[in-house]
Amino acid sequence: MINLTEKQQTLIERIGIFQEKTGMQPVAGRIIGLLYVSDKPELTFDEIRETLNISKSATSNALSLLQHLNRLEYITYNGDRKRYFRLKLDRWRELVLHEIDSITEFSKTLHEVVNERTKETPGYNRNLLELADFLKYLHSELPQLLKRWEAQKK
Repeated sequence: MINLTEKQQTLIERIGIFQEKTGMQPVAGRIIGLLYVSDKPELTFDEIRETLNISKSATSNALSLLQHLNRLEYITYNGDRKRYFRLKLDRWRELVLHEIDSITEFSKTLHEVVNERTKETPGYNRNLLELADFLKYLHSELPQLLKRWEAQKK
């Protein structure tokens, strides 16, 4: 079990709530929060489970989900059979670029939706097309924004 300050516990909860608002499961959101605030960047299954006071199955399911979503990974050490879970912070750019690509795919899907929809709802269809066009715009602008940010850091 990891000893957390009251402030760390509050931050875990805030991060968890934020993650829930983006569609993440509550336990998975709290695990993300714990991995952000823990003084140890890698935590074992039992450390996560005990610190957050959650069941083995809830811990296992959430860790599987987070690995599937490419949000965390585990590592092992020679002579130690435990798995140590950590956030994939070193690959955040790759994840952002992947999300940008998924925006384009959704934009294309929205265009297909409008083509299949009734023409009797022109306002609704126009709103769908506007959203699709904005997503397409985001896709073109976000990579440039990332490049400008990286150039500014140097």
